[in-house]
Amino acid sequence: MSSDAGAFATALNLILSLDPRLLDIVALSLQVSLSAVALAALIGLPLGAALALWRFPGHSLVVVILNALMGLPPVVAGLSVYLLLSRAGPLGQFGLLFTPTAMVVAQLVLVLPIIAALTRQQVEALHLEYHEQLASLGLSRLRMIPTLLWDARLGLITVVLAGFGRASAEVGAVMIVGGNIDGVTRVMTTAIVLETSKGNLPLALGLGIVLLGLVALINAGAYLIGETSRRRLG
Repeated sequence: MSSDAGAFATALNLILSLDPRLLDIVALSLQVSLSAVALAALIGLPLGAALALWRFPGHSLVVVILNALMGLPPVVAGLSVYLLLSRAGPLGQFGLLFTPTAMVVAQLVLVLPIIAALTRQQVEALHLEYHEQLASLGLSRLRMIPTLLWDARLGLITVVLAGFGRASAEVGAVMIVGGNIDGVTRVMTTAIVLETSKGNLPLALGLGIVLLGLVALINAGAYLIGETSRRRLG
């Protein structure tokens, strides 16, 4: 028990003293996850809005597949990206495997369906509510997209935060494509796994505390945004 308490005290000291190794791992984690979520938002927000506004042959199948991909197993996503970026793969010539870029791609594959699917639901609900007003203004479906996305902005911020939560907590996919290389591709989740297996509990606990704090901040932000939205709607 005293050993665990000592490890926890050392972990807190690593955080409070801004240990360089811990900071490097946290910084890379944020860089990878924020990059993946930003790309996913740039693609997923307009894609989800387009799926909400347009109907075409196979539309229902696309929606079902998109919803199914929200639960895509991380190891499957990691394996797919690995095969894509490996030397024998179609993008192997670029040498992206075992780099932060490969980790961003893996997290993008996981986060994009979440953002696109949840955006489709929110924009579709708004379109049903405001369809007559938007049609009376003579707006085409293409011009409706930015209007509806802006109107749904509070809810969509929560959607993006959910995507960031998924990305920042990911282990399997980034382990497969990143290789968990010290100083190159080691992020919080993979470092926790490695340091725990090595018996280095203070660093593992320190990273775990930071990760829990990050998740708590994300949930607090989503809650505050939801409350703000509810108050605006009365």
